[in-house]
Amino acid sequence: MLQLELTYAQEDPAHDPEIEAINSQAFGPGRFTRAAYRIREGGSHDRSLSFVALQGGIVVGSVRMTHIVIGKTRALLLGPLAVRPEWKNRGIGRALMSQAMEAAKLAGHRLVVLVGDEPYYGPFGFRKVEPGRIMMPAPVDPHRLLACEFTVRALENVSGLVRHADRA
Repeated sequence: MLQLELTYAQEDPAHDPEIEAINSQAFGPGRFTRAAYRIREGGSHDRSLSFVALQGGIVVGSVRMTHIVIGKTRALLLGPLAVRPEWKNRGIGRALMSQAMEAAKLAGHRLVVLVGDEPYYGPFGFRKVEPGRIMMPAPVDPHRLLACEFTVRALENVSGLVRHADRA
């Protein structure tokens, strides 16, 4: 049997249909009502900071980064991060996270936020945001709003509503 190598690449527009299918399968129709989705629908994501995992040219996982503004502070919103069910628990999500976070850091970004589980995202430097400090455009469990600072005190004095940078 021919074993095709798993590779990682910067996201390309040609990947969009497969990424949409993966996100649909992972998050279902309810994803359109989530706060992070509402932010992302305000404009495009940054393909230079977004990555895919490929098996024989087929997208098996993806992660995206979107430019946002929190109050008056520029930052990034990570997500969605999704892997096809049959490819889960193989480290693909962690590899995609590592690539996206490293690319963001190298590009000079100071702060990344997301809505997710701290046990999963904690090893990447994400910590809970103080409740009430950052407001999302829809209800979010305050224990799931996380931030990662690439520079010391990047989150200090940051507060306000999160919105897509194109709408800031």
